[in-house]
Order: sequence, then C-alpha cells, then structure tokens
Amino acid sequence: QSYCHRLQHDMYFLTSTSRLNEQVVDKIVLQLNRVYPQILTNEEAEKFRNPKASLHTRLSDLLKHLQKKGDRHCQEFYRALQINAEQLFNDLPSRKILKTPDPTEIDTDKEQYMLNDRGPVFFLACFSMAAGLALVWYCWNSETQVTGRARRILGFSPIIIGRHVRNICMLYLEDMSRN
Repeated sequence: QSYCHRLQHDMYFLTSTSRLNEQVVDKIVLQLNRVYPQILTNEEAEKFRNPKASLHTRLSDLLKHLQKKGDRHCQEFYRALQINAEQLFNDLPSRKILKTPDPTEIDTDKEQYMLNDRGPVFFLACFSMAAGLALVWYCWNSETQVTGRARRILGFSPIIIGRHVRNICMLYLEDMSRN
C-alpha cells in the first residue's frame, strides 16, 4: 500500500480532536521544512503553522497538500510523525492493518478493552453471585437428601464435579459416617 493511500486512510484518525496538539503539528511542519529534500517550502511551512487558523483546518490542509505532492512527501510525513509522536504513530489504523495480515484475526487491543471495561469489582460481584446461587441450589436441591458431614465436605461439589459423581461420593461418605 502506498503512503498516499495510507495517509488518506489515516486522515480522519489524525484530524479527530485531541489526537495531535499544536506543538506536535508545529514540530512536524518544521521537520518537513528542514529535511532533505525539502518537503515544504518556507511559505508553505508558514501557512501550515499559522496560529490564526484552527488546528483542524491546518492539519487537514497539510495532509491534502502532502497527498497531492506524492508518495515521497507522505512517507516523510510518517517519518516525522514517528519521531515526534511515536505513540500516535503506533496507534494509526493503517499501522494496525499492516501488523495484522489476517483480516479474520481478532484485534487483541480492542478485545482486551472490551473484556476489561467493567473492572474488577464487577467481576467479583458476578463471581460472588454465581457462587451464592450454586450454594443455595445445592442446599435446597430435592434430589440430595444427604445430611451430616457429607454435605459439609462436598459443599461446593456442583462446581467441581458432575452430579452423578457427586451423588456416588456423598453416598459413600454417608455410609462411612454411619459405620
């Protein structure tokens, strides 16, 4: 994929609010102005560093200008972005596509966020509720009429072992307690 196509793909991500601040954009423009071969002329650099225009407008104009200039200019923009905002460079949508060649592969960063968005308190509450329901179900289950030590020993057996194995173990323990 060419750098111009990548830049077109990343344009919305880069121009969305609070992705790039003014200082980073100014550093990128200055680097593009000073790099050899010179990507931006002095007049173009001043235009894209004009504080009177909004950051969103300046950045959009810069990206469109670089796309018109060609692939080499877009490549230098990506190099400047990597130098001045490495974390943002690594989070670019086109970089994630390059990192995951299999489109059916799960995006682990997104999956991790989706699994962890509730926090540990939510997990503990759900686990406690499930354990409580298992205990209530076991204690008042009409199939198991076992009393004494067997019930205390295998209190959490529905979670660990199956019903048939549990019944056999409980009958054995009941017989052992009678003897």
